[in-house]
Amino acid sequence: PPFLLLSRFSAPPLPAGGIHPRITMALVGVVDQGTSSTRFMLFDGKGRPVACEQLPHEMITPKPGWVEIDPQVILSNTYTVMRSALARGVEMSAIKAVGITNQRETTLLWSRRTGRAFHNAIVWNDVRTTEIAEAMKARFGGQDAFRAKTGLPISEYFSALKLRWIIDNVPEAASAVASGDALFGTVDTWLTWHITGRQLHITDVTNASRTMLMDIKTLQWDEDQLKAFGIPRHILPEIKSSSEIYGWFCSESPLPGVPLSGILGDQQAALFGQAALHRGMAKSTFGTGAFIMMNTGEEIVPSRNGLLTTPAYKLGNAPCVYALEGACFSAGSIVNWVRDKLELMDDIAEMTEACDTTESNGGVYFVPAFSGLGSPHWEATARGTICGLTFYSSKAHVLRATVEAVAFQVADVLGAMEKDSGSSIVDLKVDGGMTRNQFLLQFQANLLDVNVVRAAVKETTALGAAYAAGLAIGLYSSPAEIAANWKSDARFTPQMSSAERAETLSNWEAAVERSRFWAGPKKRSFGGKFAFVAGVAAVTAIVGFTIGRMSKL
Repeated sequence: PPFLLLSRFSAPPLPAGGIHPRITMALVGVVDQGTSSTRFMLFDGKGRPVACEQLPHEMITPKPGWVEIDPQVILSNTYTVMRSALARGVEMSAIKAVGITNQRETTLLWSRRTGRAFHNAIVWNDVRTTEIAEAMKARFGGQDAFRAKTGLPISEYFSALKLRWIIDNVPEAASAVASGDALFGTVDTWLTWHITGRQLHITDVTNASRTMLMDIKTLQWDEDQLKAFGIPRHILPEIKSSSEIYGWFCSESPLPGVPLSGILGDQQAALFGQAALHRGMAKSTFGTGAFIMMNTGEEIVPSRNGLLTTPAYKLGNAPCVYALEGACFSAGSIVNWVRDKLELMDDIAEMTEACDTTESNGGVYFVPAFSGLGSPHWEATARGTICGLTFYSSKAHVLRATVEAVAFQVADVLGAMEKDSGSSIVDLKVDGGMTRNQFLLQFQANLLDVNVVRAAVKETTALGAAYAAGLAIGLYSSPAEIAANWKSDARFTPQMSSAERAETLSNWEAAVERSRFWAGPKKRSFGGKFAFVAGVAAVTAIVGFTIGRMSKL
């Protein structure tokens, strides 16, 4: 099919004669349904990747700040990548179980009767419900009104407000909710319902925790939360653990009879795949966004510094393990924006070269608040801002500032994490596509003054879901075996002086302040220093245009 991407883990090409030795070892499959693509990966009993099939999908942006995906494309792409894996030399009988890991918060509402969604899936970074979120804060006493129960601030990023928007703005959906025909779910629920022949309407604790509707202590839907958002209980899925045999693939699916036995939200899956299984261990995943998690064991640690308190995983009947989490909404996505929208480079290699050949960022700082600021700031009115431009500034400085922006955001989160947990992080385990950029990882170590360790298996999100599914069927004996499988392939140690680190972070903090209050009702309060910010923005636009033009000469 068009756009089918084969990774280096795919089975080798067919030899002359067109016959390929079949892969028959015991394998665990994983559906990794992400923000920009859907993958199906296979792992062996040692957690080693054997095959990967991937398809991108279109991101639909009907209005500024709105982000959607066609739910039918998600489902059809999932089936396509599964079939493609089988066509590449994998015996279906070798696949002993399948897990699902998925973009969290992305919201769907569909018909029990027809199986069709009433609206496109509203993606996690969609901000159309900002005004509703502000109204909820005013009504219930502030951003942290639900934090003690849900671990989350009131924010447009979580599923409850997206679901509320669909019900309020799609008449067919509202009618179906009233009649009992509507079913709500995040992407894991949507896929599970279909691949089990419309038999299972379930989710796991990690995905349920991102809705603002689940009590993280009881791990059940909370009646007070449902009442606050006006969500009827009958449209919600049943909450399950992250590792158990839920059911089996139906006869119409590509893998009939194979058990579905693991479900984890993507960031929790990455924590599990990184074998960060003990209290105090932390990881950062650099993907479309950057997401940082610290394992807090069975203790629920409230955050007073803008982080999220969340279930990390629950293995069958064992107690739930919790984590602190921080989310940076823009990471890899800003690299694509600089390449595709600003056209400052033709490929990623140019950005790598700019980072390696410039001595500094030339005083340029880029705050990528395209969808507002995430943890620990939680400022939905912030917007993307480039500060510090002078006539000395070059395209290379802007490209370097783009990469540095990712590390600065992660440093903000880890600083808050250490305050909440009362302990210092020794090593930060990292994974995701951006970890191929060695400058990023070295700069991250410099900012944090801690070691940054890159996992040997880059696809730790999918690996975590494979481990969850494999544990449920006995392919992996215990979490200790998972920890023994983990290996690193690179370690980056700090190489920045304390004085330089302090000055660099101070400049970043000043840039963050200048990104605030560009959208929403608070923008009317501009005055004094914010008038100055507007002037900086104007200069940024002019000089940015000039740099873009010069880059094409």
